Amino acid sequence: MTATTPGPASGPIVLGVDPEPGPMATAWAADEAERRGLPLRLVHAVPSPAREFRPSDEGSYHKALRARADEALDRAAAEARARHPGLAVTTVVEEDVPAPALCRESARASLVVLGTRRLSRVAEVLSLASVTVPVSAQARCPVVVVLGPEHSTQEPPVVVAGVDGSPASVTALRFALDLAARRGAALRAVRVRPRAAFDRTDPFTAEGELRRALIATTEEPHARHPEVDLTHEVLHGHPVEELARVSEHALAVVVGRRGDGGFTGMRMGSVPHGLLRRARCPVITVPEPPEGGR
Repeated sequence: MTATTPGPASGPIVLGVDPEPGPMATAWAADEAERRGLPLRLVHAVPSPAREFRPSDEGSYHKALRARADEALDRAAAEARARHPGLAVTTVVEEDVPAPALCRESARASLVVLGTRRLSRVAEVLSLASVTVPVSAQARCPVVVVLGPEHSTQEPPVVVAGVDGSPASVTALRFALDLAARRGAALRAVRVRPRAAFDRTDPFTAEGELRRALIATTEEPHARHPEVDLTHEVLHGHPVEELARVSEHALAVVVGRRGDGGFTGMRMGSVPHGLLRRARCPVITVPEPPEGGR
């Protein structure tokens, strides 16, 4: 089958491991690796001695960081193996700033999975500890940020896909349909119409046009997964607020990424960036496939 999302279909699930790895992110990554029959690769990044600017300690600080990295990786690996005893798990320490290291890993990964420290907006841009925003903006494969637990109380459970008609959102829709099919979940395709103060368009006419466009956008991707129960919904309000609201009852919310990432790694679109702060379930950001790919 032709791949419908960027990244190797058989590449590992890569988990970015913090010094204190979050159990939700580790569990999510291990479960997804088991579900897809893929290996799990645990990665922790430690700045190289050349970046530390600590000539007086003769490398003792770097050695302490390496020891902490090994401890964090061992703990995460033990949790993953306890959850799925047959899972193939490898660990690696990269000598680099975390975000660039994980972006390199993304070139041969099926997914990159991250927890979150919920840094401030300033820290997201300026701190070397910032990972979720720059990796979500620049990775070569879909990136899962486990902001909160999956919500599975509904029957069937629901995956939410934010769709605005752009090529990026269509790629995200394909990923969301595949995810829903793997989980036995329904898919809720959501288009949000922002409220404009001076918009004189008849709201019923506008909603009807958006719904028809949404149905047309989902028709071909849905044909690949006809077993998925698909619903279409047009909401009114701010896209981030509305998608964050519906995320309270979802397994995950999936959105497309616009742009290839700039110097700061912030060229990812306002909606995925906002969801990384507001959503109440895992957020999956999907880049567009390479030119000519599907």
